[in-house]
Amino acid sequence: MKIMKRISYNVKELSFENANLHRNGETLTIELPYSGAYGMGEKYDRLNQKGKTVINQVTEKFCFQGDKTYCAVPFFWTDTGFGLYVDTCSVTAFQFLDNCIQVTLPETADVVLFSGTPEQIIREYMALFGPAVLPPEWTMGIWISANRWNCQKDVEETLAKLKKYDFPADVMVLEAWSDEATFYIWNGAKYMPVPDGKPLKYEDFDFSGTPWPDPAQMIRQIHDNGLKLLLWQVPVYKKQGDEEIQNVQNDLDRKDAALRKLCVTMPGGTPYTIPKGNWFPESMVPDFTNPQTLQCWFGKRQYLLDIGVDGFKTDGGEFIHSDDSRFYDGTTGKEGVNRYARDYTESYRDFVGSNGVIFSRAGFSGQHTVPCHWAGDQQSQNAELASVLKAGLSAAATGMIFWGFDLAGFAGPLPSLDLYRRATQMACFCPIMQWHSEPDGGQFRELMPGAEGNNERSPWNMAESYSAPGFMEEMRYWHKLHEKLRPYLWKTAQECVRNSKPFMRPLVYEWPNDMNAINCEDAYLLGDDLLVAPLLQENAVSREVYLPEGTWSDFFDGTQYTGGQRIIAGKNGKLPVFARNGFEL
Repeated sequence: MKIMKRISYNVKELSFENANLHRNGETLTIELPYSGAYGMGEKYDRLNQKGKTVINQVTEKFCFQGDKTYCAVPFFWTDTGFGLYVDTCSVTAFQFLDNCIQVTLPETADVVLFSGTPEQIIREYMALFGPAVLPPEWTMGIWISANRWNCQKDVEETLAKLKKYDFPADVMVLEAWSDEATFYIWNGAKYMPVPDGKPLKYEDFDFSGTPWPDPAQMIRQIHDNGLKLLLWQVPVYKKQGDEEIQNVQNDLDRKDAALRKLCVTMPGGTPYTIPKGNWFPESMVPDFTNPQTLQCWFGKRQYLLDIGVDGFKTDGGEFIHSDDSRFYDGTTGKEGVNRYARDYTESYRDFVGSNGVIFSRAGFSGQHTVPCHWAGDQQSQNAELASVLKAGLSAAATGMIFWGFDLAGFAGPLPSLDLYRRATQMACFCPIMQWHSEPDGGQFRELMPGAEGNNERSPWNMAESYSAPGFMEEMRYWHKLHEKLRPYLWKTAQECVRNSKPFMRPLVYEWPNDMNAINCEDAYLLGDDLLVAPLLQENAVSREVYLPEGTWSDFFDGTQYTGGQRIIAGKNGKLPVFARNGFEL
C-alpha cells in the first residue's frame, strides 16, 4: 500500500510508517532502517547514496563530475519503502548515515513523505509535477553529432557517408551552426540588424558566400535522408571577448534586454552577469519567468522552426551564481540556482511543441515533463563509462525517463577501440543512442588537448584513425541492432509515460528485498523484458552478472538460466543481455 503525506515546516515530531522524524531548527532527522538510498537526481559517484553527503545544487562541471551534478533533485527513496521530497528550489543537504538520514532545509520548505514500493514512490513523486511527456518516436533512433561540423558541406558529406558505410541514423545535432553570439543567426549570414527586440525572418538573411549557403534546402535534404535536425542553444546574452569580432545584433539584443529587464537582474535593477571563472563569463542571462522575455527570445528563433528545425540541444543553464540575483516573478538566486535550468528547458519544450524535442544537460525536480536528457561532458577515458552508467541509473531512480550519453566520451583524445566498442554496446541498450565529439584539437587545448586532425567519434573515423577497417562492420552491427530494438523501445516509452515508470531501472527498483539487487550498480532493466550488464572494465569480454528471481534467457543465443544466481556471462565479444517474459526481437 502506498501512502503520501505532506508535512509543513512547523512539524517537530512525526511517526510515519517505519520512520521517526524529528525537526530541530533547519535539521530534519529521519530515523529508519535502510540499506540503500536512491534518486537525488543524476549522480555520477554512486547509485546507492548511503554513506554519502549530497548537496543538491545544479552545477556545471566539465568531465569527471564526481559528487557534482547538472541535474540535482531533493528526492530519495529507500529499499525499506520510505521516500522523501523537499519541496524547495533552494540548495539542500542530505546526510545518509547508518541508522538515520539528516536533511538540512532552507528557512521554509514543506516535506512530502512517501511509503510503498520503489515503483509506487517514484510514481507518486512524479505526480507532484504532472504527467511525463512522451517525445516523438524518432527519438528512439540513433543520434549523431560532432562539433567539427561547421558548414553545410560537412552535413552533406556526413549524409553521404551514412549511405556509403551503411549506417542508420535518425537525429543529427549541429552545434557549430550559429554566429556564436546570438545563437539564432546562421554563421556568416548577412542581414540588417534589428533593434528593439524585433525578430528577424528567414527572408531577411543573405546566405550567399557563407558556410551555410541554403539552410532551408539543407534541412529538406536532411529530412529526405530520414533524419531530424536539432540545433545547439545556450541561454545567454553573450559577452564577447576582445578577440572576437563584435556582433552588432548581439550588442543590440544586450542593450534591449538590459533596458526592458528581459534578463536576470541584481537588486538595483542592473543586469546580473555570470561571474568570471565560469562558462560564458560576464554574459547576461535571459529571465524565462518574464513573459516579455519569452516573446522576444523565441520570436527570434521562430524562423528556425518555420524552415523545419525539429528541436534544440539546450546546453548550459547552470548559470545562477548569486543569491542576490532577482527574477521577474519575485524569486531570487537562492531558488534560481536550481530552478533556472528547469525554467529554461520548460520554456524551450513549450516552444517546440509535441512534434519537436529538446535535448538537455541541466535540470531539476520534475524533469520527466521535459524530455530528453543527456549526461553532459565526459572525457574519452574508461573511468567515465562507469560513472555515466551510475548517472543514468540514478536519474532513472529520480523519475527521468528519456536519457542517453556521449558514447565513449566526447572530449580529449580519441577513445581506444576497446572503450568505443564497450560504450557502443551499452548505448545500444539505452533509450537514446548517441555519438558526439568536441572540436578538433579540443575546446580546452591548453588544459586538455584533444585529437589533432579529425576528432570525430563516428564509427568510420574511428576505424580509419586506428587503421581497423573491420571495426566499422562490428560497430554497424550494434547500430542496426538498436534500430531493430526500436519497436520495443517505443512500446516501452509509451508504457513508461503512461504508468510513470523509468526506462532504465536499477535492479533494486523491482527487487528491493534482494541484497544482491540493493548492492548492484552496474546492471539494469531496460523496460520490463531486458536485463543489461555493460562491460565496464578495460578489455573485458565477459563479467559476473547477478540474475534476480525469474527465468532468463541469453538475448543473443537463447541459453536459459534460472534466477537467484551469479554467472559469468559475455560471449563472442557481446555484452551480457538477458531476456524474460519470452521476449524476442
